[in-house]
Order: sequence, then C-alpha cells, then structure tokens
Amino acid sequence: MNEKKIKEMNLAAPCGMYCGTCRQYLVLKKNLLKERGFKRGCEGCRIRNKNCVFLRKFCAKIRKKEIDFCFECEEFPCENRKKIDDIYSERYNYSFVDNLYRIKEIGVKKWLKEQENKWKCPECGGNLCIHDNECYDCGKPISNDR
Repeated sequence: MNEKKIKEMNLAAPCGMYCGTCRQYLVLKKNLLKERGFKRGCEGCRIRNKNCVFLRKFCAKIRKKEIDFCFECEEFPCENRKKIDDIYSERYNYSFVDNLYRIKEIGVKKWLKEQENKWKCPECGGNLCIHDNECYDCGKPISNDR
C-alpha cells in the first residue's frame, strides 16, 4: 500500500470518527499548534500502528487489534460507544454509530470520500473542524447541521 493510501486510512478511526475534521488533526496538519494553544496534534487514529489512541483505554479488542472497526464487535454498539455517541450527537450533531453503519454498508474507501466532501468548506474548499465549527483555512464559521 502506498504512503498516501496509508495516510488516508489513518483518517478512518475504529470508532467511526472522520479524523480529517478533528481539531487535533487539523492543528497539526495546518501547523497551528502554537496559534491554537496546543502542545501537540494528531496524525490520525491509526498512525504508527496504534489504532485508536482514545478507545484503546476502554476497549481490549481495539487495544489488542482484534478488530479494525467497532462494528466488527458482537457488543456493538457497546455502552462506551453509546455514551460518546450521545455526547457528540448533542454537541456536534455527529454520530459515530451512524458512521460505523455507513462504513459497514459502503466500505471505508467510499466512506472516506463522502466524509472528505462533507467536511469541505463551501467557500474555499478547505478543511472544516467539527469541534470549532469553522474552516481551518479561511476561518468561516460553519453550522452544525451536516
């Protein structure tokens, strides 16, 4: 697999997050660490063969790399997954669970393309951040109704 393809796959987190819209990813990608007050960013949840850095704390199957996505688990959606999904649904109108069902339905490659288009700024074509509700390229505020 070529380096670009590996990097793209890093943006499909095991939990269903599209890392390309995550603040931690964008501050690193756009070289905005100091400007945004971050000590470090993230290159994507699968970088350096670590799988999901956050979920590894809570899920042995992710930690042991027994599954690639949460939907592969017989307990999906587990209580931890539901709890995080509820928080993101309320704060950001974003569902990890829905994303995981979509990945299962159409495959990760097509899902990544959908997400790339969904999180593209309508003004400049730059990267929209789910956590800050703005474009990290032109600064335009975005609505939370994606």
